[in-house]
Amino acid sequence: QVHLVESGGGLVQPGGSLRLSCPASEFIFDHYTLAWFRQAPGKERERVSCISTSDGTTYPADSVKGRFTISRDNAKNTVFLQMNDLKPEDTAVYYCHAEFLKDEYWGQGTQVTVSG
Repeated sequence: QVHLVESGGGLVQPGGSLRLSCPASEFIFDHYTLAWFRQAPGKERERVSCISTSDGTTYPADSVKGRFTISRDNAKNTVFLQMNDLKPEDTAVYYCHAEFLKDEYWGQGTQVTVSG
C-alpha cells in the first residue's frame, strides 16, 4: 500500500507564501515521476508542476511559472511545492502524485485558500 500524505496547506492572504510537502517511500521516490496537481471547485484537476526522477528537471504549468517551485529532498524522500506570490485563483485542493508507466498514486489532498 502506497501512502502519499500532503501537508502544508492553509489560509493565506494574496501575495503570501506556503510550502507543501509530500513524503514518499524510497522506492516510489527513486522510480516514480513526482508531481503536484490541483483542483479548484467546479474545475478539472490540473497539473501544477512535475520533477524528473533522473535529473531533477522541472516542468511547471504556465499559470505558476516564476511563482511556484517543485523540488526534491533525496535524503528525506520528500517532494515539495514552494508557492510564492499566491493569488486567489490559486485556491484549490493540492494533490501529490506519483507515476511510473501505468502505475500511479494520489495523496488525499491539502486545501490551499488564498483570500483576504
